[in-house]
Amino acid sequence: MNCSNNNCSSCITDVLQKILVLQRQDFDNDNYLGCEKPFLGPIANTICYNTRPIQLFICSNGEPWTFNYTLSDGTTGTSNRLRVEALDDCCCTCRILAYNEELNQYSSTGQFVTIDLSCCGALRCFQDTSIDLCS
Repeated sequence: MNCSNNNCSSCITDVLQKILVLQRQDFDNDNYLGCEKPFLGPIANTICYNTRPIQLFICSNGEPWTFNYTLSDGTTGTSNRLRVEALDDCCCTCRILAYNEELNQYSSTGQFVTIDLSCCGALRCFQDTSIDLCS
């Protein structure tokens, strides 16, 4: 699937890089808003958050990328919520997050996907949260 004549969307890649840096707690204090906010959590001195959940949207149809997962207790499902783990040129490796809408709670699946960012047309960020990264 080749959605883009360009290598990849630099604006999406730039935002994902900033999120990755934030999650690693290795950032400068530039003033950003929304997806590019330079700290995780509602206020700058909150350090209990370790994840900014995202959705990436397929450029050819506008639907979010959705993946199957299995939790450690055997529960299965599908999710379109992700955590950025690594960027390599136009490839983004993400951890699949299970999301309980009723509780507004995320769980780490311990499963990963790599997405070609040239096939992504949009990015959505969700409220910062904390997840168990050892799952």
